[in-house]
Amino acid sequence: QVQLVESGGDLVQPGGSLRLSCATSGFTFSHYAMSWYRQAPGKERELVARISMLSASTNYAESVKGRFTISRDNSKNTVYLRMNSLKPEDTAVYYCAARTTYWGGEESAWGQGTQVTVSS
Repeated sequence: QVQLVESGGDLVQPGGSLRLSCATSGFTFSHYAMSWYRQAPGKERELVARISMLSASTNYAESVKGRFTISRDNSKNTVYLRMNSLKPEDTAVYYCAARTTYWGGEESAWGQGTQVTVSS
């Protein structure tokens, strides 16, 4: 059974930091590119960051470049999103997802999401 379980979401003040984790099971993690998406209230889900199977490639939404870092540990079947200098507009539910190709195609599996709220 494929599972992706996000954790680490919290309420944080503007300028603060968080690290999200996505623990996976039920598939060969190192064969999948991993992504983080987010969805804010009333907005469409958007891609935040993606990392390739062996961490050779990453890409980021323009709005988070220089503040967020995606990484993965294939020995732990886990992908991370380090978020620094958080802004109120980063408030959203954050989801991790797995895909078999880095570009194109669709996500194969999704987690249930973790809430990040940036507010003073």
